[in-house]
Amino acid sequence: MAIEQSTQSNSIVDVLETVLDKGVVIAGDIRVGIADVELLTIKIRLIVASVDKAKEIGMDWWETDPFLSSKAAEQNTKELEKENEQLSKRLEQLEKNMSHNSRY
Repeated sequence: MAIEQSTQSNSIVDVLETVLDKGVVIAGDIRVGIADVELLTIKIRLIVASVDKAKEIGMDWWETDPFLSSKAAEQNTKELEKENEQLSKRLEQLEKNMSHNSRY
C-alpha cells in the first residue's frame, strides 16, 4: 500500500509564507465614462503582507487611527483637550483686553 502525501497543502503554505514575508501589491483602476467623457475613476490599491513587513516598509496607519487603536484615540483626546485649553486661555485674554479697552 502506497502512502500518499499532499503536496498541495505544502505549496499553499509556502505561497502564503512567501506572500507574508515579501508582500504582494495589487493595483488597479476602474474608469467609467460615456462618449469619451470620464465620469468616475476609482483607484484600488491592495497590499497583502505580514504586520512586521508592513511596518518595515513604513505602513502603520492602524496604530495611529483612533477608530482602530485605543492608544491613538486616547492620544487624540489628549491633543483635543490641550488645544481646547489653549483656545480657552486665548479667548479669556481677548475678553480681558476688550473689556479693558472699552473702559477708555
